[in-house]
Amino acid sequence: MKTEHLLIIRFSALGDVAMTVPIVSSLARQYPDLRITVLSRSFMRPLFEDIAPNVGFMGADLKKEYHGIRGLNALYRRLVAKNFTAVADLHNVLRSSYLRMRFNVARYRVEHIDKNRKGRRTLTKKEGKQLVRQQSSFEKYADVLARLGYPIKMDFVSIFPPEGGPMGEIVDAIGEKKGFQQWIGVAPFAAHNGKIYPQEKTLEVIKQLLVKHPSARIFLFGGGDNELAVMKKWAAEVTQCTVVPEKLKGFRNELILMSHLDVMLSMDSANMHLASLVATPVVSIWGATHPFAGFAGWNQAEENIIQLDMPCRPCSIYGNRPCLRGDYACLNDIAPERIVDRIEETLEKNHRA
Repeated sequence: MKTEHLLIIRFSALGDVAMTVPIVSSLARQYPDLRITVLSRSFMRPLFEDIAPNVGFMGADLKKEYHGIRGLNALYRRLVAKNFTAVADLHNVLRSSYLRMRFNVARYRVEHIDKNRKGRRTLTKKEGKQLVRQQSSFEKYADVLARLGYPIKMDFVSIFPPEGGPMGEIVDAIGEKKGFQQWIGVAPFAAHNGKIYPQEKTLEVIKQLLVKHPSARIFLFGGGDNELAVMKKWAAEVTQCTVVPEKLKGFRNELILMSHLDVMLSMDSANMHLASLVATPVVSIWGATHPFAGFAGWNQAEENIIQLDMPCRPCSIYGNRPCLRGDYACLNDIAPERIVDRIEETLEKNHRA
């Protein structure tokens, strides 16, 4: 009997790919005889390499090696050689649709995600907005698997064991966590302005937290030259701050550190999803976007979502549209004290647990 071998396709941004992890992990554990290969951008490998023995990863560069129709045809030939029996397209964009078409013609079992663009548009309309919770990306991914004959129970907890990632791999760079310390992550950036809490207010949140917890360590997460410059400036002003990309090299090491945080403060961004994958509580700030669009972090408490009720919210699914008011009041009007209080409640809850 031929071994069933499922191809899962998901490229796109880091946060979107991270949201597939709970689904792939649940699938792998509930179908241990099923071979699973995830096709994505190469740097996503650390998200999947330790999930389960029956999960493999395949990296592909669609901008260079597999660019254009010729490149996609070459990629398809490479994929066919893997002897897949079914294909789950969790991306549903032009490139993945082309690959899907090739597999369909060859009579593979193929299913793809329904992005429900109509439902999302009802959230962001200027007039007649309907604030209705849409199906989450996790649920949409699971639906694709169910249509292929692999219904799952979404019971993922973390990519690491309950004690967290192997701290020994990063202790020389980060240091040991003292029993009296709180380790707090802060990820103050996002891809678009409509998702970024003002920098000066984020710094105020950090300072207020350190008044309450003088021995705490603040770990700043981000990437890119501009973000690094901001984090270095904060670390020079506040000695308890550590600029994570200066200390840790490699995606996996950041995940290990996240798994040992007591709480993460994040925008609606990739770091919210990464912290969710290691079972770290996340206090998330939402501005132009809204969790009702289906992109909230895995298994995160709703009370840890900080947002303002405004008639213009949400104005965007991804946060990339200009502010309708011109002032980003959805972010600017959130008081730092509200965020600090929410983090405090999360820390207290962790302490009681």
